Amino acid sequence: MKEFLTEKRLNKFKAVAKARQHTLHLVLENVHDPHNVSAVLRTCDAAGIPAVSLLYYLEKFPRIGKKSSASAVKWIEKEKYTDIKQCYNSLRDKGFKIYATSLTEGAVNLYDVNFTDKCAVVLGNEHRGVSDEATELADAKLFIPMFGMVQSLNISVAAAVIIYEALRQRLVKGMYDESSLSKKDLDIILDAWSRK
Repeated sequence: MKEFLTEKRLNKFKAVAKARQHTLHLVLENVHDPHNVSAVLRTCDAAGIPAVSLLYYLEKFPRIGKKSSASAVKWIEKEKYTDIKQCYNSLRDKGFKIYATSLTEGAVNLYDVNFTDKCAVVLGNEHRGVSDEATELADAKLFIPMFGMVQSLNISVAAAVIIYEALRQRLVKGMYDESSLSKKDLDIILDAWSRK
């Protein structure tokens, strides 16, 4: 299928695929508003995060529109789960350390987390936050420092803050310069994208 792409389009695909951060992952737990999910996916695409786990067992899986996500939904892989342990086990089998966002005791400041390691960040529902079970089963907890009267951010804003700190750290380390995938795996991605 690649032979049907313009050279400009193929070069864009190659550059984006090469920069994808396969060692950085996001988990959204019961995020109710599909517009928030769309905004998070859009930020993930912009920062090179290739896949997101959608963990839904209290809320319905969101219907994500192409318009609200600026078509990012098309380029981000979505892994669906209805069980916390199953989601976490799958991530751990792939070598991810799991961080739950939390304002509870023992949480680490976002800016003290090493996001250049293979890691997944869990963000929770707009009203409830990350569930107690998802927090307890995580490897560690992190928080975004805030100094205002309100101690929370919109889910999509919180995701963007965390994702772009991870991006900053990875840029400094040169992790966007070379792909973590083999040429064969990159070709598989390019073939899949050329069919979209």
